[in-house]
Amino acid sequence: MHTEKTHRHHERDDLTGEHALTDIGQIVLLVLFAGAWIADSFILHATTFLNATIPVGVRIPIGVVLLVLSLYLARSSIRIIFGEARETPHVVRKGPFSVVRHPMYLSEIVLYLAMLLFSVSLMAGGVWLLGIAFLTYVARAEERLLLKRFGEQYAGYKREAGMWLPRLRRR
Repeated sequence: MHTEKTHRHHERDDLTGEHALTDIGQIVLLVLFAGAWIADSFILHATTFLNATIPVGVRIPIGVVLLVLSLYLARSSIRIIFGEARETPHVVRKGPFSVVRHPMYLSEIVLYLAMLLFSVSLMAGGVWLLGIAFLTYVARAEERLLLKRFGEQYAGYKREAGMWLPRLRRR
């Protein structure tokens, strides 16, 4: 069953589209993560024992840096993709796209990790891992669309930029 959609492709020819479940999945993940994190961190304290082990002086500064990184990735990648119409559709390789293929999705992963450092909840950590699995699934579906549309140009980009982490050595 094909579940990819290209609703944004119909609005702008330079956009390729996204998986049909991306938007609703991101909303569900946000609600699940926020619910688990808030409930466990402030009410239940069922799986927050690591907060006593990892010093606040370590967790909070790293969490703030990750929060800033998340905001940068989200803002810059959204501005590049949706703020600039490309006359000739092509693989975008500027800004954060020069080092990772999915900086918008990565911004979500990093945001949730920052929240986990502010208050370590293994319950919310489980939702975070589910979120990574979901975002990997939709990113791979979108990559199939991009490979179909851009062929070797996108295949070359995949060899140069990592999905979630920058490549130390380009293939």
